[in-house]
Amino acid sequence: MKFALASVALLLGLAFTPFAQAAEAPKPDKDGWYQLFNGKNLDGWKVTEDNPDTFKVVDGEIVAHGEAAHIFYEGPVENHNFKNFEYECEVLTKPKANSGMYFHTKYQPTGWPSTGIETQVNNTHGDPKKTGSLYNIKNVMDKSPAKDDEWFTQNITVKDNHVTVKVNGEVVNEWDQPADFKREDGWQDAKIGSGTFALQGHDPGSETHYRSVKVKPLK
Repeated sequence: MKFALASVALLLGLAFTPFAQAAEAPKPDKDGWYQLFNGKNLDGWKVTEDNPDTFKVVDGEIVAHGEAAHIFYEGPVENHNFKNFEYECEVLTKPKANSGMYFHTKYQPTGWPSTGIETQVNNTHGDPKKTGSLYNIKNVMDKSPAKDDEWFTQNITVKDNHVTVKVNGEVVNEWDQPADFKREDGWQDAKIGSGTFALQGHDPGSETHYRSVKVKPLK
């Protein structure tokens, strides 16, 4: 009987140790940045059901290469619901790559995201809307501020209805969303609001690498 009671006590004790608790949310660095990608796997991210093999982790990088698909942040930071923030990725594109960094979006199992805004990643793809574009809202046309086969940073800062896009620390795009804003391309929910982040895999001829995906919430 004593052995049985001792066993129960031991099990109860283990149940309340830190090892049995859920994994803690990532902690910010000294400057307030949270890393959303752990460099090892896609924990905290959810890939669309169409073409999930498009996204892989290779040598500490998220590689988007394959049929059209998207991967959404579904992790614990801010309960994956962001309003005001800085969102930054380190990106490398291969020739003719096309990708995108979405914000204020939400998971959907198939298709192109219908909510939120895509910030374009495209240096030499045939689409004339280049890196730094707020896609079909305010575009950077024809000439990209970044180059293929070189790592660059793209930073998106959202403060209420104002968006600033920087590439390698230089402002390349700014936009204020009007109170009565309506998109002309039919994507009426693709606008500033709140939500999570996503990365895009565009087509089989496109290969894009992300080795840092981070956010600094702005209160």
